[in-house]
Amino acid sequence: MEASLPRHSTFTQTIRHAVLCCTLTGLIAGACAARQTPPKQKKATPVTAGATLYKQHCAVCHGNDGKGNGPPPANSPFTEPVPDLTTLARRHNGEFPDAYVATVLRGGLAGPDHGPAEMPVWGILFKAIAKSDEKQVTQRMANLASYLKSIQTK
Repeated sequence: MEASLPRHSTFTQTIRHAVLCCTLTGLIAGACAARQTPPKQKKATPVTAGATLYKQHCAVCHGNDGKGNGPPPANSPFTEPVPDLTTLARRHNGEFPDAYVATVLRGGLAGPDHGPAEMPVWGILFKAIAKSDEKQVTQRMANLASYLKSIQTK
C-alpha cells in the first residue's frame, strides 16, 4: 500500500503557499512603493503666489486679466473706471512703480486728489488674515506686486 498524505495536509499546504505568496507579493509591492519618490511639488514663486492672491482679492474688480474690466465696487460714489493694472509701468514712464504699488496696497488711495478710497486697503486686511504677522503681510504684498509686474504690457 502506498502511503499517502491525508487530504487535510495537502489543503493546509496549499493555504500556506497561498498565504506565503500573498505575503511576498505584498512585501515586494511595499518595497517598490517605498523606493518610488513622490512627485516633486513646485515651490510657489512670488509671481505664482501673487497670482493666487490677485485671483482671490483683486480680479473681482480689476478683471481676471488685470485690465480693469471687472464690475465697479458696489454702492460706490466713485465714478471713474476701475484702473487697468497691466499699464502701471506705461503710466509711470516705463518703469514698474514698486513704491506706488506698495503705498496703494498698504494704505489705499484716499486723499484730496483721489476722493474716497474705493479699493480695499489690503495691508490692513492682510494684517488681519496673518494675525498681525508683519512679515507675512509684507510678503503677500511683495508677491502681489511681483504678479502685477509680470502682467505689464508695453
